[in-house]
Amino acid sequence: MTERPPQRPQNRRLAALIAEAGFSNAGLARRVDQLGLEHGLDLRYDKTSVTRWLRGQQPRGTTPALIAEVFTRRLGRRLTAQDLGLDAGAPVYAGLEFAATPEEAVEIVGGLWRKDSGSHAELRKIAFSPAGLVVPSRDWLIGRPDDRVARGEQHPRVPVQGRATVPRPRSQPERAPGQRVSGGDVAALRSVGELFRALDHAYGGGHARQALVRYLEHEAEPMLRGNYGEQTGRRLFGAVADLTRLAGWTSYDIAAHGLAQRYFVQSLRLAQAAGDRAYGAYILVTMSRQAVYLGHGREAVQLARVAQQGMGASVPPLVQALLHAAEARAHGVLGESRLSAASLVRAEHALQSAKPGDEVPYWARFFDEAQLADEFAHCHRDLQQYRTAALHAERSLDLRAPAYARSRLFCRVVLASARLGLGDLDQACALGAEAAKDAAEMRSVRAVEYVREFERRLEPFRDAAPVRGYRDRVAALG
Repeated sequence: MTERPPQRPQNRRLAALIAEAGFSNAGLARRVDQLGLEHGLDLRYDKTSVTRWLRGQQPRGTTPALIAEVFTRRLGRRLTAQDLGLDAGAPVYAGLEFAATPEEAVEIVGGLWRKDSGSHAELRKIAFSPAGLVVPSRDWLIGRPDDRVARGEQHPRVPVQGRATVPRPRSQPERAPGQRVSGGDVAALRSVGELFRALDHAYGGGHARQALVRYLEHEAEPMLRGNYGEQTGRRLFGAVADLTRLAGWTSYDIAAHGLAQRYFVQSLRLAQAAGDRAYGAYILVTMSRQAVYLGHGREAVQLARVAQQGMGASVPPLVQALLHAAEARAHGVLGESRLSAASLVRAEHALQSAKPGDEVPYWARFFDEAQLADEFAHCHRDLQQYRTAALHAERSLDLRAPAYARSRLFCRVVLASARLGLGDLDQACALGAEAAKDAAEMRSVRAVEYVREFERRLEPFRDAAPVRGYRDRVAALG
């Protein structure tokens, strides 16, 4: 009897990539399962599953995107589900890609806005992925500038008769894709950003986050799909990058960490389309701060350093201070006191060298003596250097404007923790109770979690009179 030749796999693309990556079937399945866990997915694939994929079976849901990311990490180049001969699944994982073109970036971020503005609550439950920070930051660092972002031909704007009196369904955009985008449109985006930023500082990210996302869906996306020249297009991408970072920041503030991460990555890609390298570095600093908050210190250090490397030497002193302070916070959460202190010294020297006439990007103007003192306080608190932490926290609170209500709350909790570490239980509880009162008036999960973290520090003293008084004051708030 003649022996039958072995059947060739039907998905030759997947087979070739498995061979190139040096995976066994079991090894690929294990990596897909592990990546799923990073995103809160309980997957149970094994070598038999991979055999079925090779024979042409299409995995369901988000799995094709996860498989593509496994190969992207292994081979060091971006691969999609289609590159593997697989159908793209539901985009739960989507958003961590660093798009190859501005057009693709608009597709990805537009999809996020539309899902987030709807009733897709699961989008706000996606887990944060430390590993998902690697590829976007690397692609930003080594990526080439986009040659062109202009779209369509420029035509005069045609007024729409009776527009103000015609009711519009909620799902209909404010403007139709294809209309001309003007400098005034971009200026309006910038003004809206300032409004939402002020609301976030004063009342927390949950106060107007949903309105911001809807604005991006109904106003910003049609603009990105409109007609604009090269100069206006760059400014447009820059303004939308800023609003998208703010959407990520407000998502971070309500503890939607996986969603926030995706907004930050897409904002980074939009900033590249804008040709704004400095703002890209600021987004990486934002991502570093989220990583610090979630306890991923090593990733936070790398993000801060990539931001510094990507900016180079020609950086305004104020921006240098911001970048070094971010690295200091990351070293602080890792307990690396020497490295944290060195970064703080660099930040301090950079801020001292800033001159009133220096040209400073609008997004860096918040970084002043109050902010630097706040950075010092957080670092020394994390390093259990409580006396120094208290001194810097008090200075920050003296200097910080009342409009930065949430930042003041955070600093007050740091001061309360420092006072507790120094044995001043009465003062610690008084400061903590004041912070708890402010947190109750905000829509900020971070504010609540700062207070809860302080309460965990109080636990060894739970029977002391000041702590009982603190609990009574907090209970009266609810």
